Amino acid sequence: MTTSASLPARQTAPQASSDASVTDRLVEANRRYAAEFADPGMDARPVLRVAVVACMDARLDLHAALGLELGDCHTIRNAGGVVTDDTIRSLTISQRALGTRAVILIHHTGCGLESLTEDFRHELEDEVGQRPAWAVEAFRDVDQDVRQSMQRVRTNPFLPHKDDVRGFVFDVHTGLLREIDPAS
Repeated sequence: MTTSASLPARQTAPQASSDASVTDRLVEANRRYAAEFADPGMDARPVLRVAVVACMDARLDLHAALGLELGDCHTIRNAGGVVTDDTIRSLTISQRALGTRAVILIHHTGCGLESLTEDFRHELEDEVGQRPAWAVEAFRDVDQDVRQSMQRVRTNPFLPHKDDVRGFVFDVHTGLLREIDPAS
């Protein structure tokens, strides 16, 4: 699993003095952003009434990959893009309080969770003296994990809108989405 990458030529890193922390650089970038910011005048309800659940992997630029604009969707990201209790919490609020109707699940090729196991939790317990309350949700077969995530959404009693739930695998080398058949 790669922990860092160089920026593509079309992007530049936030500028600050060489001894500034990454957080300092990002805060400075925010100051420049805020100086030109104009309130778009929208509320929290996504225009397209869709929630996207995806991996937190830094290689996924979801808005660009899906042709989304600010305000189009709710974006829920976590390690692996798996549907966990916290994901269900966010989707429930998204649907019941903020009007979303569709759910798109996006995993990706080369995910770091494919190289982990639940032993990760045991290693953490050995290191810090306490086992995490959460599961790693590691997987070996990305397609099957997308199917499992779709099933978790479709069977959850808190989610009223389950007719438009689709799952995909994003190829980090080509940028293409591959739809996963939930029945396979």
